[in-house]
Amino acid sequence: MKIEQIKEIAKKRGVKTGKMKKGEIIRAIQEAEGNPACFDTGKADECGEMSCLWREDCK
Repeated sequence: MKIEQIKEIAKKRGVKTGKMKKGEIIRAIQEAEGNPACFDTGKADECGEMSCLWREDCK
C-alpha cells in the first residue's frame, strides 16, 4: 500500500502522522483501532491475523 493511502487511513482514524515513517503510521493506526501494534515487528509468521489490512506488507 502506498504511503498516501496509509496517511488517508490514518487521517480517518484521527492519527496525526507528522514526520512518521510508514511502519510507525501503521502501528499508530493499529493502536487507534484497538489492535496490537505489531506491524513490521518480525512476528508475521506467528500473527495469525490473515485478514489484516497490512498483512501483505508485514514482515
